Amino acid sequence: MPRIAYARIAQEGNAFSPVLTELEDFARCHFHEGRDLHERCSAKGQEVDDWLKNAELSGFVESCRKSGRVEAVPLFGAWAIPGGPLSRTCFEALRDKLVTMLTEAGPLDGVFLSMHGAMIAQGSTDPESDIVQAVRELMGPDCKIGVSLDLHAQLHGRFVDNVDVLCAYRTNPHRDHAKTGFRCGDILIKTVLGEVKPTDAWRTLPLICAGGTTIDFLPTMRPIYRWMSKMEKDPRVLYVSMFNAHYWNDSPDLGWAAHVITDGDPQLAERIADELAEKIWEVRTVQPPEFPDADGAIAMVRAAKVRRMFGTICVCDASDIVGCGAAGESTNLLKEVLAKGKGLTSYVPVRDAEVVAALFGRSKGESVDMAMGGKLHPEMSTPVRVQGTMISSLDRRGLGRTVAVDAGHVKLVITEGPAMAMKPDFYKDMGLDPWRADMVVVKSMFPFRLYFAGLNRKTIYAKTRGVTDFDTAMQVQFNDPVYPRDEVAEWRPTDRRRRGLLDA
Repeated sequence: MPRIAYARIAQEGNAFSPVLTELEDFARCHFHEGRDLHERCSAKGQEVDDWLKNAELSGFVESCRKSGRVEAVPLFGAWAIPGGPLSRTCFEALRDKLVTMLTEAGPLDGVFLSMHGAMIAQGSTDPESDIVQAVRELMGPDCKIGVSLDLHAQLHGRFVDNVDVLCAYRTNPHRDHAKTGFRCGDILIKTVLGEVKPTDAWRTLPLICAGGTTIDFLPTMRPIYRWMSKMEKDPRVLYVSMFNAHYWNDSPDLGWAAHVITDGDPQLAERIADELAEKIWEVRTVQPPEFPDADGAIAMVRAAKVRRMFGTICVCDASDIVGCGAAGESTNLLKEVLAKGKGLTSYVPVRDAEVVAALFGRSKGESVDMAMGGKLHPEMSTPVRVQGTMISSLDRRGLGRTVAVDAGHVKLVITEGPAMAMKPDFYKDMGLDPWRADMVVVKSMFPFRLYFAGLNRKTIYAKTRGVTDFDTAMQVQFNDPVYPRDEVAEWRPTDRRRRGLLDA
C-alpha cells in the first residue's frame, strides 16, 4: 500500500515586528508528533487545542481514510500564533526536524504539508520554499508533494516548482481548513496512485492591496470565488487557488497570485490562470475602507446606544493585530479608552510578561498600580499606568500566563505571550462576560467576526499606529512598481519577469 507522510510547519509572519518567534512559541501553542498527532487528527480528536477541532491535517487524514488505498504516516505538527520572524535557530530546527523524520519514516510515495505561505525567518528570503525544496531534494522527483496554504500566502517560482499539488483556502474569514486539507489530500492520493496527472499554471501580479475587505461572501470577491468554483465543474480542472497578498510580508516580489491545477492539460491551466489574474486585476481599484482613529472609534461606540443594549461592539485594534503578526502590546488604543471612554464598559487586551510575572496568582481584589505594555516596540507605543484591582489569573495555552485587572470602566486582560483576543472565551475564561461590555477590543483581522457573531452588533476597525497598518508595506523596496503605491497600467510584464519568462 502506498505511504504518504504528513506534517505541519505553519506560522503567519510579520516582517515589521521586532519580536522574534522561537521554538517555545510553537510548543506553547501546537507541537505534536507521531501517534499523538494522528489521534488528534481523527474524527474524535482535537487537532489544535483551544483553536480548531479539525484543520488541514484532519482533512488530509480523512481523505486517506475515505480512500482506503494509502497509509497516512504522521510526522509532526508545529503551529504558532502569528508573530515576528522565526529566529534562525527556530527555523533551522523545524526544517531539519522535518528532513530527519522523513528520513526515518521509511519508503514514502508522497508527502503532505500544511503550511501558511507567509512565514518570515531570519537568514532566509523565502523560508517555505526552502522547506519544500529540502523535501524535494531528499525525496527525489518521483515522490509526490502536496501542500495546503492560507490564501494570504506569497507564491514564488521556487515553491511552485517543487510542489505537485497546491491548494489554498477559499474562505475569508477562514472556515474551510479541513475541507482544504481533504481536497488537497484527495488530489495527492490520486496522483500517487496514477489516477491523475497534475499540471499547473500560475500568475503573479504587482498588486498588494485590493478587493475591498477581501471577505469572500461580500460583493467584491464573491463573483470571483463563484467563477473559480464554476471552473472546477470541468472534470479536467482539479483545483483553482487565489492568493491575496499578506500586507506585512517584506518580499520584494510581494503580490496577489492565481494558481490552477488541471489533470494533464497545461493549455487549460494556462488559460484559467490568465483569466483569474485578469479578474483579480479588475478589482484592484477597490481599496479597503478608511479606518477611524482611536477617538473616532470611541465616539462611534458611544453613538451606537441601541446596538449596545442588545450585545457589544467589537473594536479591532487594526494597527496591533496579533492575528497578523503584531505583538499585541500596543497601548495607543488603551490610553484613549482610559482617558476618553468613561461611561463605557470596555474590555481591552495587552501583552506584558513583566506585569503578568508580578501579578500572577494574586488574590481577587488586591490593588494594582503598574505601567503596562509598550515595552517590546517602544517606537510604536509607550507604557501606560493602570490603577485597579485584581480579577483573576489563569495559565492558558498559546497565550501563557494571563491576568485580568479591573481598572474601573476598563477591564484589562494582560497576557504573557501574544494577546490573541479573537474569541469571546479570551475574556470569559478570565471572568469577564462580553455581553456586559459596551466595547470589546479584539486583535484579529477577520476570524473574530465568526466567533463573536452571536453578540457583536457593530464592527469598528481603529487605526492607532503600529506594525499592522495597511500602509506599512509601502516601506518595502519592491523589484517593480506595485499598485496602489504606484501607477501600474499592465500586470503582465511583472508577471513574466517574476516567473522567469523572457519577453516575446
